[in-house]
Amino acid sequence: MSQRTEETSIPGTPETPGAEQPPAEPGGPSKLVLFGLLLGLMLGLLDGTIVGTALPTIVGDLGGLDHLSWVVTAYLLTASVSTPLWGKLGDLYGRKGSFIWSITVFLAGSVLSGIAQDMTQLIAFRAVQGLGAGGLMVGAISIIGVMLPPSQAGRSQSMIGAMMPVALVGGPLLGGFLTDQLDWRWVFYVNVPVGVLALLIIGLRLRLRTERVTAARIDFAGAALLSTGILALTLLGSWGGTTYGWASPQILGLGVIGAGCLVWFARVERRAAEPIIPPRLFADRNFTLAQVLTFLVGAAMLTASSYLPQYMQFVRGASSTASGMLLLPLMAGMFGAQLLLGRITSKGGGYRACTIIGGALTALGGLALLAVGADTPTAVTSALTFALGTGMGFLMQSTLLITINSADPRDMGAATGTTTLLRTIGGSLGIAVLGAVYASRLTSGGMPEGGSSWTPEAVRNMPEGVRETVRTAVTGGMHGVALGAALLGAAAFAVAWLVREVPLRKG
Repeated sequence: MSQRTEETSIPGTPETPGAEQPPAEPGGPSKLVLFGLLLGLMLGLLDGTIVGTALPTIVGDLGGLDHLSWVVTAYLLTASVSTPLWGKLGDLYGRKGSFIWSITVFLAGSVLSGIAQDMTQLIAFRAVQGLGAGGLMVGAISIIGVMLPPSQAGRSQSMIGAMMPVALVGGPLLGGFLTDQLDWRWVFYVNVPVGVLALLIIGLRLRLRTERVTAARIDFAGAALLSTGILALTLLGSWGGTTYGWASPQILGLGVIGAGCLVWFARVERRAAEPIIPPRLFADRNFTLAQVLTFLVGAAMLTASSYLPQYMQFVRGASSTASGMLLLPLMAGMFGAQLLLGRITSKGGGYRACTIIGGALTALGGLALLAVGADTPTAVTSALTFALGTGMGFLMQSTLLITINSADPRDMGAATGTTTLLRTIGGSLGIAVLGAVYASRLTSGGMPEGGSSWTPEAVRNMPEGVRETVRTAVTGGMHGVALGAALLGAAAFAVAWLVREVPLRKG
């Protein structure tokens, strides 16, 4: 309900509320501004996985093993819910201001998480951190999306693509290093200097021309329905088969609530003046397929990066730092695939074939991990993650490119917000569902009573017979996660064949 006078008018452009136009500089964003945007994106992505290698130590300090998965899930859940709202706020009221506010909220959540005194506080403060993270991810991508058209954004999108694996797989590595060398609380404190630097760069150097903002109403009804639906489905994935049986009234009720809210959300969005997720976006076939692929790769990616370190620590005896380093082949595969696809598209090549290859490699990479046993050499296990990383890298980069190419500039925030939302929902549900599979396999694999609360250090000091039982159980749990990643990759492979090769926009 506010109005803002345009900073610089652009003759001949349509009157779109809050639509931000490319900057005056013909070369697009400066390297410094691009660096600031990527710092924000990295922060949001990094904190989805950085706690993975620190979780055993956190439990040993704060307790609350029964709520362990919610340290990750709370963050992903609030990031999921807030992402489309941040994107729409940026479309309506200015992307720069929205991005700055999201960094501020994220830093507040980081500091609070670092000073948490029990597991309940940590989960609550991680939720605050996730609220800011939703704006970090969508803000950086949408600002770059409106400053450069897809045909000119090959290098920038390659940098975004490279940042994702660095953050997602580098997260466990950094988290392990900070936990081993300092304290697990530095997993959160480390965000402060990086976030402050991003704030200074964006606040002082980012310049976006903006149209006049007209009176507009935020779609609060849509936001509430979307939030309730996502929460219900996340709880369903977390509790189903563990806390409650799949046929229990609690799980069935959550399924009905989740499905009902999402169906109602779709109806509300068709009538809203400024819908959080404009239905017109899904009129484009490629956009819709890209969102399905984003959901699938998000589930595979975050689940693998969260549970593979558990295998490395409990079965192979790696430290927190080493378990992160052992995922470097996964990161290298993602990094290389995304750089390669960026180079291919910047030279006029197509992205459809790489999308299909990405699905196939993700499926094959998951299947390859099923061959890993409790006695498999560590180097072999680490190397086998390369194919999985390469497949996910192709899928991540191609879906982002398809999304930006399919969306109108006025909807860039909503479009990239939808992509980030579905990737995060995929990750949240993937961790919840496959986490339940992991826990179930631990039990069926013979994990001693109370063994799920043991830290890797405690296991290393136990008799050999107990250690062998734990290694066998954890290996079985990892196999469940690997099979889930393979099935997700197979689904992505099938969907990728439906993508059409649409030329990248020139402007």
